[in-house]
Amino acid sequence: MQGRQQIQPKLFYQVSLEDLVPNDNYYRRLSSCLDLAFLYKATAHFYGTEGQESIDPTVFFKMLLVGYLNNINSDRKLIAFCSNCLDVRLFLNYDLDEALPWHSTVSRTRQLYGEEVFLQLFREVLRLCVGKGMVRGKRQAVDSAFVKANASMDSLLEKEVVEDASAYVDELDEGSEFKVTSARKKLVERHHKWKEEEYKGMPGHVDDPKQVDDLGNTIRPKYLSNHTHYSPTDPDARISTKPGKARQLNYCGQVAVDDAHHVITGACASMAGSRDSENLPEILDQTLDNLEGVGMGIDQVTADAGYSSGKALRYCEERGIDAYIPNFGQYKPEREGFSYHADKDEYLCEKAGGKGAVLTFKGIKTDSKGYDKKSYRSSETVCRSCPLREQCCGKATRFKKLEESIDKPYYDRMHQKLNHNRTYAKRISKIRSRTVEPVLGTLVNFLNMRRINSRGMAQANKHVLMAALSYNLKKYLAFERRSATGQAMAMKKALRDLKYAFLELFWADIRHIPTPGPA
Repeated sequence: MQGRQQIQPKLFYQVSLEDLVPNDNYYRRLSSCLDLAFLYKATAHFYGTEGQESIDPTVFFKMLLVGYLNNINSDRKLIAFCSNCLDVRLFLNYDLDEALPWHSTVSRTRQLYGEEVFLQLFREVLRLCVGKGMVRGKRQAVDSAFVKANASMDSLLEKEVVEDASAYVDELDEGSEFKVTSARKKLVERHHKWKEEEYKGMPGHVDDPKQVDDLGNTIRPKYLSNHTHYSPTDPDARISTKPGKARQLNYCGQVAVDDAHHVITGACASMAGSRDSENLPEILDQTLDNLEGVGMGIDQVTADAGYSSGKALRYCEERGIDAYIPNFGQYKPEREGFSYHADKDEYLCEKAGGKGAVLTFKGIKTDSKGYDKKSYRSSETVCRSCPLREQCCGKATRFKKLEESIDKPYYDRMHQKLNHNRTYAKRISKIRSRTVEPVLGTLVNFLNMRRINSRGMAQANKHVLMAALSYNLKKYLAFERRSATGQAMAMKKALRDLKYAFLELFWADIRHIPTPGPA
């Protein structure tokens, strides 16, 4: 007979969460392995001794974990999700009839706690992973991804223009990030005008495809720059973009990943407008501190060419870290037609039949982009009679000038390392791409790191740390279950082998029993 289910609400129920949630539930296993009792001491100094009781610190961080594990970016949606799920209620220690905290309580508590509390929780999860043998510490792969800021491009305002050069002193005062010199503004506008003309009508260079005219043609919006504009909504956010994508206000999430089991050993946020190479010391400093806390260190670091700079390479050499970072595209290992003599710190021109000029060191100068470079220049009297002068120096210039980065020795050593054993260098590059890039993809697409729902650099740092530790927790639980399954299978195999060995001995004894003769 066909059955039909109907619900008849009762006035009273005799039921408990313990009975409703299975023993092998994900949040049960998470609660059994993660002890958050240390948070009471870590957050005690944020509270006074009077007034109403706050949300339990362990409940707050458990709620955040639920949000990141389920890719929930809104605090309102997070509270609704937690209220609906029986296993999450058990994880939070809230009974069926208990009301969860307001979403605004979660937002205020996130603002209240300092970054050090989130970092302490990250290190606790990392310690669990190290205890399971998931971290080797030999090689760390570093990379970054944009994190969308909680601010719109429509909020951008133009910075105050400082007219005269004497006002540079004022830029050192508070609020200097909202000022720009008139000379700097002219350079930026000239650069953007060149870009508009250069890319006019080219496909794949549209900032906002939604902007169209009456005929349906795409309108290319005005270029905006961090040098001339800022967002009062979130002053720490920076304008940034990737090829073929719209400009938007972003932060940059930096991660360091161990290559053994892809566990994140360091995570922090940085300004999206800065180069990755400027942020390498920051992420490695944190990674070194994190690994020192569990008795480990870093032997080797690998990153892409975006992390290549004299500062980054010097940092690695001073700390004895074996770095594999390809030099950026502007690097030139040698100058065609010129030979460098380190003992005299000069270049010798080998053109014109070997009778070329000597380019002597003239000093260190800073170019328009802020890079310090060593300048080498030849003598006008020598170059004047050279038949290749116009081809080498140009029509107007009467001498040859070369500029090299002051950090060229670091680039040269990296170039020699990468070319000395190209097979190993290619292998390291493949290890980097298969280690850190899938991790970043998982963080952005599945663990809520795509967009931050608060504002400011401190909040962005907390956001990246929470996404990273959530990833490590998922890896830890999966590794623990896989290890338990492997142990069970190994024990089953051992019992089967023992059974077969016993049967072989039994049949061997049977075969050796003498057959009784006739009576």
